Amino acid sequence: MQLFFNSQLEAKDLAIGNEIFLPEVEAVHAIRVLRHQIGDNLWITDGAGHLLEGKIIAISKKECRLRIESIDFKPKSWKNKIHIAIAPTKNMSRIEWFVEKATEIGIDEITIVICEHSERRNINLERLDNVMVAAMKQSLKLWAPKLYGPIRLNDFLERESGSNLFIAHLTGEDNQPHLSKSILNATEITVLIGPEGDFSKMELEMAAKKSWQAVHLGSERLRTETAALYALMVIHLNS
Repeated sequence: MQLFFNSQLEAKDLAIGNEIFLPEVEAVHAIRVLRHQIGDNLWITDGAGHLLEGKIIAISKKECRLRIESIDFKPKSWKNKIHIAIAPTKNMSRIEWFVEKATEIGIDEITIVICEHSERRNINLERLDNVMVAAMKQSLKLWAPKLYGPIRLNDFLERESGSNLFIAHLTGEDNQPHLSKSILNATEITVLIGPEGDFSKMELEMAAKKSWQAVHLGSERLRTETAALYALMVIHLNS
């Protein structure tokens, strides 16, 4: 199956017989790269669990119009609402790798957080979004994660609230519970992963005041992007 993505679809569009358009990038790919023609059926998702089968009824160089033939809805394959907040790595390709793999596995939200020790502060969120879309289509995921940021850590801590907020850091890790022990029975989980130089003392104190629970991710020292993916897998395996 070749999956196409249209995040602009609204509830009123989701009815058999309705006509919809592919976004320009998707239309060009369908028509000029894959050589689809009028009468061909395509599979489209809105990134919110819906899978639409649409028949092409009109095309131009940059436009593809379809009529909806069938609609299916598939719930998420994971139970929790999962949010990973991660400091950007110096090598941006590592964050792109995390976004790709997290999308394939299943995640609800990813936020890029700028910390005191962050070596990179300029983030191309559009590029990360493109990585996310490509991973979603390749893995036939019908749920697209929301990407946020970049946002300064202190602003992020002010914004986030809840009882299941976890921060993974190296300071005092011998006394910190493992993430798997802390998320039991949680339905909404946010895990904060710091930069290569870890969080500063002031940032840890700030997080503690905002009721973030310190956790560890095992005895090995992991790269930022590896720690984030490990945390995601722990949540999936313990939900």
